[in-house]
Amino acid sequence: MKKALFIDRDGTILVEPPVDYQIDSLDKFDFVPGAISALKALSTLGFELVMASNQDGLGTESFPMEDYRPLQDLMLRTLRSEGVVFDDILIDTSFPEDNAPTRKPRTGMFGKYLTGDYDLKASYVIGDRETDMELARNLGAQGILFHNNWAEITEQLRRSCRTATVTRNTRETQITVSVDLDNATPSAIDTGLKFFDHMLDQIAHHGGISLSISAHGDLEVDEHHTMEDVAICLGTALLQALGDKRGIERYGFALPMDECDAVVLLDFGGRIDFSWDVTFTREYVGDTPTEMFRHFFQSLCAAMQCNLHIKARGENNHHLAEAVFKAFARALRAAIYRQPFNYELPSSKGLL
Repeated sequence: MKKALFIDRDGTILVEPPVDYQIDSLDKFDFVPGAISALKALSTLGFELVMASNQDGLGTESFPMEDYRPLQDLMLRTLRSEGVVFDDILIDTSFPEDNAPTRKPRTGMFGKYLTGDYDLKASYVIGDRETDMELARNLGAQGILFHNNWAEITEQLRRSCRTATVTRNTRETQITVSVDLDNATPSAIDTGLKFFDHMLDQIAHHGGISLSISAHGDLEVDEHHTMEDVAICLGTALLQALGDKRGIERYGFALPMDECDAVVLLDFGGRIDFSWDVTFTREYVGDTPTEMFRHFFQSLCAAMQCNLHIKARGENNHHLAEAVFKAFARALRAAIYRQPFNYELPSSKGLL
């Protein structure tokens, strides 16, 4: 579903004049510090941008349209030059005493967003007044009260966007995977394969992410479909949660575990290449077939659209498998790490 950022104009994007609260001349026109760079960053997060503003008496003698329009157009042109384009602009022109249904915090001018096509729980209202927060409640959206710090708001929204839930239902499996790259809460994992659950928990714990996996597969046939489809869902969820990958480290890691050495090389560069050099000497570890570990990571690699090279040596097969999963988790942790307030794409090509 679509999601939106409903952003107030005066006092949030443009500095609001303290006397008459009308931006109707060039000497009153000024951007709030940080607004342009913040909106540029927010425009990459998958939200539709919606400007929503009360303009008291716009079009009347007290606030002629010819005073308003040139400055509105100047604002939009300036933002457009930085790559910021609003998907919708909602302006209510009533006076407060009119009690118009379209005046914020009422929702009369938000009709298209109330039809069920938008995920309002994942949408936000950003404004500098309590009425904006009331609008958020009326819409069923989240509210962020602006206190002259666009950088903090941008980081808050970026963190909230690094999540994904993927469901895959086939004749063999029913699987749901949820990830949150910035919230390392305890994992909840149940695939029906206890050792596999243990390994997936290593990805969550050592990857520093929140991971929820519910899988019901045809284990009465064998383990193949369950492990393969978990990999597909997990890789897809990780890729979706990374979004446009701005600010991430991209690369990630090697670690020893007891007598084992595991090396995992990871690159979220958008190209797929998989290499596996791990030899197991047992058919099973616990209830999980060791031959499926290669296929799990190969399917994960394809779904994540990354380069993934794995090499490990060791004598104890439990340690060997665990070393691989832990090394992958640490590589993942290093690669998905995002530097605060960094919006650069880690590529000279300009695209990942």
